[in-house]
Amino acid sequence: MKQNDSLPTVAVPLRAAPLCPVFGQCGGCQHQDIPYSEELVMKEMSLRRMFRDALGVGEEVFDPIVPSPKEYHYRHRVDLRLLRTKSGEIFIGFTPEGKPNVVPIQACPISMPAVSDSIPRVKEEAVGKLKEKHRNANLVVRTGDDGRVLWGGVGRRSLRLEEADYLWTEVEGRRIHFSLDTFFQANLSILPALMDNIRSLAVLDHETVLLDLYGGVGLFGVVFHPAVKKTILIESDVHSVRLAQHNKGFHHMDGFEVVQGRVEEALPSALAALSGEKITAMIDPPRAGLSETALECVASSAGLNRLLYLSCHPETLVRDLAGFCARGWTMSRVIPFDFFPKTRHLETLVLLRR
Repeated sequence: MKQNDSLPTVAVPLRAAPLCPVFGQCGGCQHQDIPYSEELVMKEMSLRRMFRDALGVGEEVFDPIVPSPKEYHYRHRVDLRLLRTKSGEIFIGFTPEGKPNVVPIQACPISMPAVSDSIPRVKEEAVGKLKEKHRNANLVVRTGDDGRVLWGGVGRRSLRLEEADYLWTEVEGRRIHFSLDTFFQANLSILPALMDNIRSLAVLDHETVLLDLYGGVGLFGVVFHPAVKKTILIESDVHSVRLAQHNKGFHHMDGFEVVQGRVEEALPSALAALSGEKITAMIDPPRAGLSETALECVASSAGLNRLLYLSCHPETLVRDLAGFCARGWTMSRVIPFDFFPKTRHLETLVLLRR
């Protein structure tokens, strides 16, 4: 299967009026011209067909797709390109895939209103910081629950925030901090539904140690730590580790360990120290999925028998699941979540058991 970021296309006859004036040009959205109900059907059918064709998975393991509470205005982050032409014109917008030009925008309807409304201001402020010799910059614009909009991308370390400026969101009453230079789920509105579904799988309890692999700033570890015996978060990115340590300290969590390192290097020693413990691992890897080394390490680890795999890329997910199945794992549940309405992207949660 060709490696790209899309699910197979299913023709849908119904049409809706796009909210974005540059829909079809910027490349960010593919489904603003169809009703949301039809978009959900298309995504779920495509995912089921992909699993059936690649893995031979039956319909019985699939849950219905979980829709986003917000069809538009859900993204709390946008990545923009600022471009100054040779003639001195300045544009801010998105770069279509495979093309060097910028599609100028004034707003983005799939972004949260605070982010969308800030784009003209961000352009003005970025132009003021752009040195004369520089012709372009890649900007990150982000907000959180308190409505502040911060941006960076012009100048060294411009994406790094001071502790007092960290952005945050609350999930199940627990505040999770993040920065401009750290990964965090793009759609904050669907996170409660994700947590509810994870809890419904009944693989976390007070006798269980949670291994939060590729744990980022600690979203899953922080939310579920009160429900488990101990949490060990493993993350290689130094910026995310800094925020994970901050979140741990903010909630004064005992029995919460943050380990900086690659999963394939840090996991064996963590498991060795947990001999005899009841363990559930949560994996939320980058879009590229697991490396061959990481997959072999996780799939073959003694003492690890329950695994939650969350992926934003169905193709790499299917590839990795084939590797787990070849090593004696089975898929108990597959739950798709529409984290990215109006785009081709889809988040999928899979429960695996050895």
